[in-house]
Amino acid sequence: MMKTGDPSGLKHRIFTYRTSTEWVSGRRGRLSSEGKPSITISSPPEFGGEKESWTPEEMFVASVEICHMSTFLAFAEKADLPIHSYRSHANGVLEFIDGQYRFTRIVIFPTIVVTRGAKEDDVLTVLEGAQKHCLVTNSIDSIVEVNPTIMVQ
Repeated sequence: MMKTGDPSGLKHRIFTYRTSTEWVSGRRGRLSSEGKPSITISSPPEFGGEKESWTPEEMFVASVEICHMSTFLAFAEKADLPIHSYRSHANGVLEFIDGQYRFTRIVIFPTIVVTRGAKEDDVLTVLEGAQKHCLVTNSIDSIVEVNPTIMVQ
């Protein structure tokens, strides 16, 4: 175990995640990770790729969206927040700045349904915690916004 600068003096584990890619033809390839189904990948159509394949740009936006959902659900469980359902979509804005393309903003639109008796303020508190502690969001320079719709069932 390695100390990672935590002021509490706790030791934290280090994790390594492995993927591999293989070129298939044209701009198409295959992404895989041990024990998981592989997926077809490509450049986006706007850059000469195939529209039916997953692109790095889509996976970048999806990574932020997935991390936010996973973090929210973990925090909701710890807070005993009764989640009935969670669904979201996200938009990533790619802009040409200073001679290169970069994602400048990602907006996540979660729709969260909680069971009767849950308070909207509690959902918002858990959402704020999830946004603050999402490790993918904390690893990028893009602005990440969360615009939730909260419903009580």
